[in-house]
Amino acid sequence: MHAVSIYKKGKERTLAEGRRRYDRKLRGYGSQPKPIFHRNSKVNKRTMPMLTCRECGSKCFAKAQRLKKFELV
Repeated sequence: MHAVSIYKKGKERTLAEGRRRYDRKLRGYGSQPKPIFHRNSKVNKRTMPMLTCRECGSKCFAKAQRLKKFELV
């Protein structure tokens, strides 16, 4: 038996190597290094159900699906 919850992204670390590299690119003269996508084509985001084992507490992900409303009952 598993307990089901929805996966949420954690807080981004400011001292991570990729974040420092991106901030270094943004500094100084010049424009945005990567194109910013302005035209949204997707209606809804993928919801990622996270399954937690009730005995040992290990976590795994179920298949992600695009849903307008995800309800845990």
